[in-house]
Amino acid sequence: MKTPRPPRSRRALTTLTALAAAVLLCTPQAALAEPAPDDTVEFVPTPADTPTERTEADREALEEKLANTAVPPGPLSFGAEPLAAARNAAEGAAAGASCAITAESATALALAPVWPEVSVGSALPPSPMTLSRYDNQSGLYDPAGRDGLFFNPGVGLWQMDSAGLGTNNTAGEAIDSVWVSDFVVPYIVDKYCSAINGGSAAPAARATAWADWNACSDGDCDTVYWRAMNDGIGSDPSVGRHGGAQPRTCEFEGASYDCLFVDVSDVQGADWWTRPESGRSPVPSPFYVLRAGSGDGVREVRVWLAADSGHGVDVTVTRPFGGNARDALSWTDGLGLCDTTAGRGSC
Repeated sequence: MKTPRPPRSRRALTTLTALAAAVLLCTPQAALAEPAPDDTVEFVPTPADTPTERTEADREALEEKLANTAVPPGPLSFGAEPLAAARNAAEGAAAGASCAITAESATALALAPVWPEVSVGSALPPSPMTLSRYDNQSGLYDPAGRDGLFFNPGVGLWQMDSAGLGTNNTAGEAIDSVWVSDFVVPYIVDKYCSAINGGSAAPAARATAWADWNACSDGDCDTVYWRAMNDGIGSDPSVGRHGGAQPRTCEFEGASYDCLFVDVSDVQGADWWTRPESGRSPVPSPFYVLRAGSGDGVREVRVWLAADSGHGVDVTVTRPFGGNARDALSWTDGLGLCDTTAGRGSC
């Protein structure tokens, strides 16, 4: 998805931190050793730190993403539960649409961005658990530089990003193919119909409907749309509603919440993104995610238990709804949660 990123200025780097940044430019993942107690060198988690570096990183990320949008030939395949969720949402959207569109066309229209966004050449069904791998802005990293503690901002089949359509949902909701289908499918159909009603021809209206996804900019989404319309979409029962993530109940700060446990080793469907060499972002350690608060205080909460990260302390990161994760995260050591479903964590 398009992710406008306002730059942040930070203090000048020392000679040693500049060397660290140069090293990071050559590595796909920021796996740095923890500094010695008397080491005063500022941690530089990623080269995308200054405004100039961030602009260049954004350009490189877009180029890298567009270079990986090709969808393999052959039948299109989708997880059985995610496909059922998308079709159900498409039927409702088509029935209430302000222009003439069938449920079949609405399904193909809504799903077309998914393969270019998250397949990266894989013939496996797209995974609802997919986490973005092209972001490396410094604000997404644990300030202490611990490996595996990274806030992937783009999540799920449609890569809902906190800088765009995903600003008011959690990673758990973006992974839930029922929740995200009910959100995204009507949105795409409505944009298509608005363009049609405004006088656009169907091809231009489809392009308008997909404008939020950079992976559609070279025409790949229209190609997928016609493949889906002409050849259909296969249903794969091996990929479930959450793509391998596990719904749980969690107690956090004295309240009970529905939460999701996200462990990339349990991924169902395309798993290219789980390999460190497949992108510039770190692969995160297993984490929990939930929605907390109400009104203007709603926030996304991600928690790494010490047992999952191996860092000896629970770590919680929060993002206020409406905030771009690249600039809006708050990290807290020693604040965990209790997974009341599995009986683990701070119980």
